[in-house]
Amino acid sequence: MEVVLNVAGMSCSHCEKAVKDALGALDGVEEVAVNLENGHVDVRYEETKLPLETLVEVIEEQGYDVAR
Repeated sequence: MEVVLNVAGMSCSHCEKAVKDALGALDGVEEVAVNLENGHVDVRYEETKLPLETLVEVIEEQGYDVAR
């Protein structure tokens, strides 16, 4: 499954790395791409292992807001 999340508050390479590292550490996440310009985080993951809500929670734990 692939999902595009709208994430507010990311503005630099540190933000990008924090989100990529946090999501990448989850079992079931296959790929993460962050676009700082448009505030999108593209995540390819196995939905049978990982609910979407967990992805959102992990991003929010890094200090960013995810539009729902």
